[in-house]
Amino acid sequence: MSTLTVLALAVFAHALVSKRLTTTIVTAPMVFVAIGLVTGPEALDIAGIDLGSDEVIALAELTLSVVLFSDAVRVDARRVRSFVGIPARMLGVGLPLVIGFGTVATRFLLDLDWTEAAVLASVLAATDAALGQAVLTDESVPARIRSSLNVESGLNDGLALPAVTLFVAISVAESDAEPASFWIRFVAEQIGYGVAAGIAVGLVGGWLLLRADRGGWVDGIDGQLAAFAQVGIAFVVSHAIGGNSFIAAFVAGMTFRFIGGDTAESKTAYTEDSGQLLASITFVVFGNALLGPALDELTVPIAVLVVAMLTVVRMVPIAVSLIGTGLRMPTIAFLGWFGPRGLASILFVFTVIEETDQQIDGDLYVVVAWTVLASVTLHGVTASWGARRYGAWFASHRAEIDDDTPMPEGPMDDTEEPMRPRWHPRRKPDVSE
Repeated sequence: MSTLTVLALAVFAHALVSKRLTTTIVTAPMVFVAIGLVTGPEALDIAGIDLGSDEVIALAELTLSVVLFSDAVRVDARRVRSFVGIPARMLGVGLPLVIGFGTVATRFLLDLDWTEAAVLASVLAATDAALGQAVLTDESVPARIRSSLNVESGLNDGLALPAVTLFVAISVAESDAEPASFWIRFVAEQIGYGVAAGIAVGLVGGWLLLRADRGGWVDGIDGQLAAFAQVGIAFVVSHAIGGNSFIAAFVAGMTFRFIGGDTAESKTAYTEDSGQLLASITFVVFGNALLGPALDELTVPIAVLVVAMLTVVRMVPIAVSLIGTGLRMPTIAFLGWFGPRGLASILFVFTVIEETDQQIDGDLYVVVAWTVLASVTLHGVTASWGARRYGAWFASHRAEIDDDTPMPEGPMDDTEEPMRPRWHPRRKPDVSE
């Protein structure tokens, strides 16, 4: 059976039972990872996917670009300004600390040099809130907390990307004849030109699309396709001028949302749905090509590191970042635990493979594979239970909290619809087109 057939059947089969699965602890990523694993060479050997093939790399590049763009467009700065302190601290303080803690833990537990340890920590720094979507949709959890987790996961993959780019470049430089100054300049150009390309595409493309739309020149789905096309334009422009194409896609999405507001978000429904499809396929590829070979490679140090990555390496930095906010310990623990590792980490691994030609120590891929597997399972299983428990705690302490000095965990206007996580149906039908 061809790989394409397996991917198509996986998406089709999940669709047939998707509504029933919403009432269980089984999530879409669990299903797709399982299909990839079962059909791989380590199980039924129905299809084998080459991790370093041009097709897989192309899929990763397209998926990461689309996901970064759509994540950036989904974040409305005006909507989150009343609680910006929580995600801002988690991103500005917590994220660098997660990378730092992860680097030290990796260096201590595995036989990796500091640069490779930093690459691994950066790859696993980004979170994927969709793996615990029940947390984002359970209304017993304060909207402020739900949206803070969603904003963090929407932005941290784009913010972790420069760190991945930097440490991968340093790793390549260590085995290359080029001087360190060459790679420092290369990374600066990658980030700087990528940002410039993203701003240019988001401003020009967004302004033209929105101006034409308001003038009644854009018809139906063409507006959706035009928004999707900005991803490709940003990718091509940044590549042409020597910038990082993924950073360009993320910045283009932020710029498009900044100048277009809610209109920009309404134009990206097709982009979001395309990203969801690509993400589903990516999880199948992950189970088949990355997880399968890693199953027999688990060692005690790797197992300890996987547990650490999902607990102390994430939870301690988040707790430190939230010092002084007035948040209670259950809230801090809730925010710290629900930092699932998923799609971004998988895509970053594919990027590392492309940039280093798989020259980085193989333990890196094994750790990522087991960490994502553990996260898909543990965060998926505990999402509904954790949301109910935390929601019950918050309800029982609501009066006490409201009597205190205004706290960031207090209620936000629940009439403001939080961003839709991946693998969750739209709350409103898109009738604008």
